[in-house]
Amino acid sequence: MREPTVSSLMTREVISADVETSFKDLAQLLEEHGISAVPVLDGGFPVGVVSEADLLPKEEFRGGTTEAPGLFAGRDAKHRWEQASGLTARDVMTSPVRSVAPDASASAAARELARTGVRRLFVMDRDGALVGVLSRRDLLKLYLREDDELRTTIREEIFGRTLWADPDTIDIEVADGVVTLQGRLERQSEIDIADHLVRSLPGVVDLQNRLRPAWNDTNPPRQTEIFG
Repeated sequence: MREPTVSSLMTREVISADVETSFKDLAQLLEEHGISAVPVLDGGFPVGVVSEADLLPKEEFRGGTTEAPGLFAGRDAKHRWEQASGLTARDVMTSPVRSVAPDASASAAARELARTGVRRLFVMDRDGALVGVLSRRDLLKLYLREDDELRTTIREEIFGRTLWADPDTIDIEVADGVVTLQGRLERQSEIDIADHLVRSLPGVVDLQNRLRPAWNDTNPPRQTEIFG
């Protein structure tokens, strides 16, 4: 079983802007398409991102009534001040572009989203060309898998093909993504493998593992038990 990749979850049709796209056209792009950010391309390659937050400084500093950030002001404050006078995407964009490869795993993409704190990752191929966008919402689609589909995958793929166990000896219940396993397997090590595989299965919310082994091969007997 392979974990879903970014390419299987991403949105392929990406609304983008050019470095010379005007401020007003940027605002219109976000409004018309109901999106919160667009990648900025230069020669077809992403060089930055313009989000709603990147356009707000023009309103924040409207009329020049707010003083410019002082010498010791933070980098973010100085950047917002510069954005307030921006006329094009080049002026207001934030860089670098937070990106991910199309063959990256869904879990790797989720970790990158959490690490960077951004809402989306732009998907770029090996040549640096934009091929899609992956949002937090795209990853949450994994939890929309039907319970029956999860049960079939667990029964046939995990127990039938991976563990070579008779699926009919295992009671598998799935309710709202929560899996409950009951029954017996030959060895404890098989139960440990099943536990890991089920928990790693995209769409599984939680696992109640009540499987019992016929033989605990992960806890070898003490010498006194062997030699008497």
